[in-house]
Amino acid sequence: MFEQLTPTFILSIIGIYFAMLYMVSYFTSRKANNETFFLANRQSSWILVAIGMVGASLSGVTFISIPGVVGGNGYNKAFSYFQMVMGYVVGYAVIALVLLPLYYKMGLTSIYTFLKKRLGFYSYKMGAGYFLLSRIIGASFRLYLVAIVLQKFVMDSFGIRFEATVAITILLIWVYTHKGGIKTIIWTDTIQTVAMLTAVVLTIYAICDAMNLDVSAMLEKARQSHYTQVFFFENGWSDPNNFFKQFISGALIAIAMTGLDQDMMQKNLSCPNIRDAQKNVLTFVVVLVLANLVFLTLGAFLYVYVTDVGIAIPEKTDYLYPTVAINYLSPFIGITFVLGLIAAAYSSADSALTALTTSFCIDFLNFEERADDSETKKRLRLFVHIGFSLIIFATIRVFSKVGKDAVISELFKASTYTYGPILGLFAFAIMTRLNIRERGTLFAGRLTINWIVIICIGAPILSWIINKLMAEQFGFSFGYLILALNALLTFLGLIAISYRDLETKGYDDDDNSVEYGYD
Repeated sequence: MFEQLTPTFILSIIGIYFAMLYMVSYFTSRKANNETFFLANRQSSWILVAIGMVGASLSGVTFISIPGVVGGNGYNKAFSYFQMVMGYVVGYAVIALVLLPLYYKMGLTSIYTFLKKRLGFYSYKMGAGYFLLSRIIGASFRLYLVAIVLQKFVMDSFGIRFEATVAITILLIWVYTHKGGIKTIIWTDTIQTVAMLTAVVLTIYAICDAMNLDVSAMLEKARQSHYTQVFFFENGWSDPNNFFKQFISGALIAIAMTGLDQDMMQKNLSCPNIRDAQKNVLTFVVVLVLANLVFLTLGAFLYVYVTDVGIAIPEKTDYLYPTVAINYLSPFIGITFVLGLIAAAYSSADSALTALTTSFCIDFLNFEERADDSETKKRLRLFVHIGFSLIIFATIRVFSKVGKDAVISELFKASTYTYGPILGLFAFAIMTRLNIRERGTLFAGRLTINWIVIICIGAPILSWIINKLMAEQFGFSFGYLILALNALLTFLGLIAISYRDLETKGYDDDDNSVEYGYD
């Protein structure tokens, strides 16, 4: 590492960065109430929401992983990841044209309330519960990566234990989000998105400068090195980078992990009206596509650079970007990398903490139905916010005790299985006119069965079993399409316990429309 990049210097830069975030928090959280925390009083600027959502989508994992996999041989090698990004566009179109109008028409704060009105109590709780589980694991995993970086490059030199680093990391988020909530996050995420993308762009130019080439010449060099191949059709469905596999997965991932995710949708619902929310999503798609293209370009340039200079490629490709940025480029680039990584991780984790608090308050503490005064609800919301901060801290500690990257990565992958039941529930609720029997009995009424719980827990388990058997017997892996399999099994399970009763759910035979209880 360059001598200029001392731990003290890095820490001082991080301190200045967070001081700026706290200033933003101070001005955005004045006179804040629960409505401010949950939905920013529905007065958010759509352009700020669009930019901030990019940072929330591109986490610290993405920041270091996407450039690294460009030169790998497994998933997402070369520019194959861009096939998935193309699928995102289709998914976000569904969000803008189908889901957002539904959410706005119902005036939702938590999107899972829709499941309660359409399918019933247990469907509602399973959808919200799966969101809480997936976000706790996902946010913890992302913050764990940041804490490791801070520990290695900063805290170890001061003799600070990893537990303290984690506590400080979470406390920093809590301090600037606990009052303003989503209103503050919309502004801070915008700043962090700009910081993250600036770091990537500056690194690209620094690599070009180090090789005495302009960007176009570097792109040509990368193309000749076969790092920029986008489309993969040759090896059929057995190829993890197959176009159709990636494209369909991208569309489903966008719908499930953004359109059916309280974290991402909470920002959209803070816009004043549906038109602004739709403009936000469409703008966000454009920025997201360009941002991913920039990340992939950085990956190609990194591999060209290390190959030409003779730098050993790290065995774990996630380390490629930090190794080059901190050890081989200028100290300025090293600093921008550290700030970019922190910005990427915090822009994802801070909104996750707020969304977890919102979902628990609305979906499990029934804030919209409670008769408590606003101050009582505000205090309760504060305790919930603290509670989830402690849960994330405990989860990160578990990750650190496990100590094996492979195990932690599997835990992170497991959290993505939780979106399958959510996608299946919403698909059934929107695409069919059927009702469901949430509970039933067996053995002449002596045993009561909760079908929703069985289906929503059984679908991810069965998906995992099918995927494992297919891989062992036929060498076929579903890859990202495991989300589609998971959702399909949930959907079929709901069909099995469904019945048609037009009168009870407000169906109108004259116009074949569905009334979801908007009034």
